[in-house]
Amino acid sequence: MSTIREIAERAGVSVATVSRVLNYDETLNVQDETKKKVFEAAEQLEYQMKEKKKRKRKLKIGMICSYSLEEELEDTFYLSVRVAIEKEIEKTGNKRVALRLDDSAEQTASVDGLVCLGTFSHSMFRKIDGFQKPTVFVDAVGNRETSDSIMSDIDYSVRKVLDFLWEQGHCQIGFIGGREIDLDGKEVQDARLPGYRKYMEKKGALREEYIRIGGFTPKYGHRLGRELLELAERPTAIFTANDSIAVGCYKAITEKGLRIPEDVSVVGFNDISMAKYLVPPLTTVHVHMNFMGRQAVKMLIERIQAERDICMHVRVPASLVVRESVSRHGE
Repeated sequence: MSTIREIAERAGVSVATVSRVLNYDETLNVQDETKKKVFEAAEQLEYQMKEKKKRKRKLKIGMICSYSLEEELEDTFYLSVRVAIEKEIEKTGNKRVALRLDDSAEQTASVDGLVCLGTFSHSMFRKIDGFQKPTVFVDAVGNRETSDSIMSDIDYSVRKVLDFLWEQGHCQIGFIGGREIDLDGKEVQDARLPGYRKYMEKKGALREEYIRIGGFTPKYGHRLGRELLELAERPTAIFTANDSIAVGCYKAITEKGLRIPEDVSVVGFNDISMAKYLVPPLTTVHVHMNFMGRQAVKMLIERIQAERDICMHVRVPASLVVRESVSRHGE
């Protein structure tokens, strides 16, 4: 590779002049003819300029979580995603700033951007939007025109589960979901329920008594699972909105003197770490929690550094992990 000295010799100018011309130094006072000679010599010698490494400053990334530590321990989905976000912020050399839902605009003024994880009310979406910071929501969608989002593709996952159960001969499929009350006092519907209803209606197999809605913790899986098992014609399979509910459902089935999967098949959602250690190991939907957490941070950093104006909304397809909690009906 040619050097600046070789270009200087060919153009008949000093090394300093060549350096300043190639770096487009606006303070350099030389004739255009001289600049032309330098550029021509550089092209003839196939000179390649070394890119200057820009030192990127550390970003302050504010993190807002709608769930408490106690709630995270009951349903570890958000715990897993939060840890992935924190690790990615640390890995990229940036600083995490823990923020609360009731913080003011003044308290968020020092951060460069926000990662918001969890379930948020309409008033909270408006408040976060009012901070006027680059923002990415994880497992939620805020203002589509001002913020990014990354979510699991729930509808796709529900169809995968129900297709699998139907192929295994199950047409009496129960559903145990959860509900939440947001900060505006409004009920947040389980995102899996519409997909379940639509699928079962299309199959002509929807039975309202097979739907049970409560919370997202094992105690609700236990109570609502018992209710399904006490029906005169109980479901042959139960699809739960998360693995924590499935844990409680396991207990209800065992207490009833029934076996999994011989008598009742069970499918969970999220694929938390304990799912494969249940007896029998739980068939569930593997949501790419670590990927979603890491990608959320990358999206935010890219948006800040590139000053991107166009918002991105990413839906991540999940995978069905078939273990031993589902058997073919009638076998």
